[in-house]
Amino acid sequence: MDILERPLSANEGIKSRSNYLRGTLADGLTRVETGAIADDDQQLVKFHGMYLQDDRDLRAERGKQRMEKAFSFMARMRVPAGILSPAQWLAAEKVAIQRGNGTLRLTTRQTIQFHGIIKSNLRPAIQELNTELLDTIAACGDVNRNVVASVHPWRGKLHETVSEMANAIATHLLPKSRAWHEIWVGEERVAGGEETDEPIYGKTYLPRKFKIAVALPPYNDVDALAQDLAFIAIVEHDRVIGYTVAAGGGMGMTHGEPDTYPRPGDIIGFCPPEQVTDVAEKIVTVQRDFGDRSDRKHARLKYTMDRMGVGAFVDAVNARLATPLQPARDFAFVSAGDKLGWETSADGRSHFSLYVESGRISGRQMEGLHKIAKLDAGRFIITANQNLVLAAIPPARRDAVAAVIAEYGLDQKAGGLRRSAIACVALPTCGLALAESERYLPHLITRLEGVLDRLGLGDEDITIRMTGCPNGCGRPYMSEIGLVGRTPGLYNLYLGASHTAMRMNKLYKRDVGDDAIVAALTPLFASFARDRQPGEKFGDFVVRTGVVAQTVTGLDFHENLSPELRS
Repeated sequence: MDILERPLSANEGIKSRSNYLRGTLADGLTRVETGAIADDDQQLVKFHGMYLQDDRDLRAERGKQRMEKAFSFMARMRVPAGILSPAQWLAAEKVAIQRGNGTLRLTTRQTIQFHGIIKSNLRPAIQELNTELLDTIAACGDVNRNVVASVHPWRGKLHETVSEMANAIATHLLPKSRAWHEIWVGEERVAGGEETDEPIYGKTYLPRKFKIAVALPPYNDVDALAQDLAFIAIVEHDRVIGYTVAAGGGMGMTHGEPDTYPRPGDIIGFCPPEQVTDVAEKIVTVQRDFGDRSDRKHARLKYTMDRMGVGAFVDAVNARLATPLQPARDFAFVSAGDKLGWETSADGRSHFSLYVESGRISGRQMEGLHKIAKLDAGRFIITANQNLVLAAIPPARRDAVAAVIAEYGLDQKAGGLRRSAIACVALPTCGLALAESERYLPHLITRLEGVLDRLGLGDEDITIRMTGCPNGCGRPYMSEIGLVGRTPGLYNLYLGASHTAMRMNKLYKRDVGDDAIVAALTPLFASFARDRQPGEKFGDFVVRTGVVAQTVTGLDFHENLSPELRS
């Protein structure tokens, strides 16, 4: 049976019946007898930028007492290119403290997540964000999510160009339904004004989530090939003349199911700046029309492209464009990390990039950032590596900002492994987590730093990423060292992605715990220190020396195992 003729998944019916994402959400928010919402609404609320969660650390005890789970909501803002004004930062901080669990979580999609918002606080929290022109629309759900962009404010106009492009794409692909405004901020419906269509998405939106990035070489801080769609800026004479287009990336997979796999995007062409939003729209509509709506595990664009064939997919996109994509232009990346510390742009403004462990801001770090926001100097920019840039600080304000940075220790040093790390939230709040991530990775890095320091590699940039499940929110399959949760305390260890995140890694060891991870990496670090070639990065070293085989596409992810697993 053709994939487009198979029975639809349950989520398709939920979307179709939802009256353009309204469902019974408004009524459910008034139900004081439970901290949860109806099952269908739990799917719809994702389109509004929220997830229903519970504290899994408390499940067993509450179950013994026959109490309802400790339900709360995670709310995620929509922040194209990660840029916030000081006033917006303060609004987010206020919501975290007064409505959430007192912390701000910076994500790999350049936005902020609020955790621990109970149902009665949810609408007030959203309204408080809305007063500073912030929203959570389409931060989750089967739509285009927050559009990320490279964060290099010291590059002046180039950074402005890619940031503005990210915002233009986000605005163009925003759902047209007014459901969010009605439910969360009290907008009145116009009599007879019920939507009859979503011009881009249609009544049932996309088969699954969709992620877009705008990259500014030579730094691949957005992991361009990990995205459903990426626009990679081509610069000539200090001006962006257009974008090379990559499509079909995606990180999710399921343990034990080889027909699911992470996949790097394919380079499919080039377009001038004025065509970008149209190219994005047409690729989204091809996915809308040809994506798998029967099996959500195979509903991402990467599977659509593999099923159709890349050539046929590009033909389908070009058939919808007034002007077909041009041949791709060359580009080069040198790393996928953030440049920490001070930078100065040509206009004299200063920019300070600070390290945020696992993206979680609390305590003294939050207090210091609050004080800087009160200075109203510059902007706050969240990076796709879960760090934060205090950008565009006028020369006259640099000393004041620098004093706060020093007072609150915001300039804390981090070794090469720690500053290149990413962790997803995982336990206790993520319902998909199989193992720890955010709460465990710092401990593991401390152990590994002891090994690296002894080998003289303490300042060597090596990307390490950990997720509590195989869905890939922290992009672990594009890191030189990737750890993916299997069960509590056990992970699959992946090695060999490129330092520039342009090649995926490979499975090296299954089901390893804390001691086994350190034992596996220690001799590899020693070999790297002894036998590396000049300038060679760790991911390239383990591929060159045969520790793992090189991944070419997502399709060989499960089959092309490391020598150890083949033996």
